[in-house]
Order: sequence, then C-alpha cells, then structure tokens
Amino acid sequence: MKLYYFPLSTYSQKALMALQEKNISFEPEIIDLRDEAARTKYRELYPLGKVPLLELDDGHLIPESSIIIEYLDTHFETGTWLLPKDPDLSRRTRFKDRMQDLYLNESVATLIFESWKPEAERNLEAMEKARFRAGVIYDFMEKDLADKRWLMGSEFSMADCAAAPPLFYAQEHLPFSDRPNITAYWMRLSARPSWQKVFEEVKPYLEWVAAASSA
Repeated sequence: MKLYYFPLSTYSQKALMALQEKNISFEPEIIDLRDEAARTKYRELYPLGKVPLLELDDGHLIPESSIIIEYLDTHFETGTWLLPKDPDLSRRTRFKDRMQDLYLNESVATLIFESWKPEAERNLEAMEKARFRAGVIYDFMEKDLADKRWLMGSEFSMADCAAAPPLFYAQEHLPFSDRPNITAYWMRLSARPSWQKVFEEVKPYLEWVAAASSA
C-alpha cells in the first residue's frame, strides 16, 4: 500500500499514527502542500487534493483519515485494535473521533491559518467561533478524562489518534495547561511510541511553521 500525506497535516498525522499502532508496512509518498506544482500533480490522482490518501495494491483509493483507519482495523489483525468490536463502543469511538476532528482539529486549524495572515486581514469572527468550539470540547474532555486513561477508557483507540495532532498544535494556539486532566492525557499521548515516530517526521518542518507564524 502507498500513503500520500504531508507531515504537517493533522489528518495525515492521525493516519500515520494508526499505521504505527497497527504495525503495518506501507510506502510513504509525501505531497508537499506548500508547493503549487506538487498540489497540481497530486490532483491528477485525487482531484480534491486532500491528504491523507491510501492507495491499495490494486490501485483502489481510500481517502479521509477516519475511513482509512477503519479500513486498516478491519483488514489487518495486527497491533492495536482501534475500533472496539462491540457495536455500541464502536459507535461511541466514532463519535469521539468526530468531536476531535470537527470541533477541536478544525478550530485549531482555523486559528493557525488566521494567525499567518496580517493582523488587519484576520477573520476575527471565525477565530472567536473556533475558540468557543474548542472551549466546549475542552470542558467535555476535562470532565470525561477524570476517570479515563484514554478517550474510550483503558484502551487506546481511533479517537486518540484523532486527538493527538490537534493537541500538539493547540499547545501554542489553544493552550490547555489550566486543565489538569487534558494535560495529563497529552503527556500520555505524546509519550506513545506511535506519536513519537510521527513527531520525528514532523520536526524538520517546524522551522517553516515558525517562520510562517512570524511573517
């Protein structure tokens, strides 16, 4: 299999973390989203131009990080089970995965991209909405993690793969240091070998992020 991705992309990081958790070998294909020529060429394969994208050996394409993870979990009986076998627990896992993607991840992304714009051009309404949504999710997570090691309890899951990337960027753009349960959870997440391997690939790109933020 081949995975098309960009190391700075949160959804790419989510899929990469799942591949590490499942101990699945794959061919990496980095799409540098900063480069217009690279984006144009990639759209010849996948017109939407989004990453990550999993290409199977037969050429079949599987887009969207959550769908990629579900495919991996149902086709590879290796490593960590990322979706519980119990249907109700599986539904709850998908719900928490959606919460992380739609409300935390997207909120963090909004604040990052708006921060790269000149101050006079920033969409203050969108930034305020992002802070509000993230605050609601933080409140939920802080309460929910009071008696849990991972988002679904004692077992690591797809929801945790979804949480790690936005929490990494949120340290600067939506700090959670005043929330002890989320802080402790992030410490566990960031020490996870799967995240450590993903982060090693991200590190070389952080200088570019810092430059973009200060431009």
